[in-house]
Amino acid sequence: MNDKKDVLDNGPFFHGTKAELKIGDLLEPQHLSNYQDEKSNYIYFTATLDAAKWGAELAKSKSKERIYIVEPLDDFENDPNLTDKRFPGNPTRSYRSNSPLKIIAELSSWERHSDEEINHMLTSLKKLSEQGLNVIYD
Repeated sequence: MNDKKDVLDNGPFFHGTKAELKIGDLLEPQHLSNYQDEKSNYIYFTATLDAAKWGAELAKSKSKERIYIVEPLDDFENDPNLTDKRFPGNPTRSYRSNSPLKIIAELSSWERHSDEEINHMLTSLKKLSEQGLNVIYD
């Protein structure tokens, strides 16, 4: 985890999901993942709106897509699922923490990726899953 004296990113930070939450609620690890049918050891977030949109659009649920502005309450680290494994460095500014994130606001409007982009991503993820390569290192 990072040291608060050596901050990875100053944000603002976003969390894309389909969960309906309120300002002040805490997003915590050890809940079902948005993407797999198992509990996650971390809570994931990003400092880019584009990555947050993917989080909301790809979450397994029929509920409304939502993007929350969140505040990490403790240390966090680069998301190893994206950093260096898929993208050199951390261009998506994606992070994870095993401490809660506090919801400080919800974006009231944002532009979704096109249906074509979303379907392409879903097809790619399905292929990875069929090959046993759609693994989240949690």
